[in-house]
Amino acid sequence: MTNRGLDPQGKAALFSSGVHAAPDTIGTGNAKEGKDALYSTGPRQAGTVVVHCSACEARVRTTLVDLGVRLLSISVWLPGRRHSHWMRCPACREHTWCSISWTD
Repeated sequence: MTNRGLDPQGKAALFSSGVHAAPDTIGTGNAKEGKDALYSTGPRQAGTVVVHCSACEARVRTTLVDLGVRLLSISVWLPGRRHSHWMRCPACREHTWCSISWTD
């Protein structure tokens, strides 16, 4: 009697998922394509903001706690500018001008 249901290192492991496979963690939402998929940060999440860096052009979703630490360290705020916060960018880790917004 062979155990055909259990073949973790054979052909069946490559082309099928087991009954106890991990659930899909990708949520449903707007499908973004092309440039929008590369430069989007996903849907709004509670307790987060979007930081847009003027140097590396990255948009990073970060927590309010992380933002608070970045703003309490060496930072400058000049209102009236598009990128009004001089702070350490979460993406490139350089001090540069960034904008902070609730949504993308």
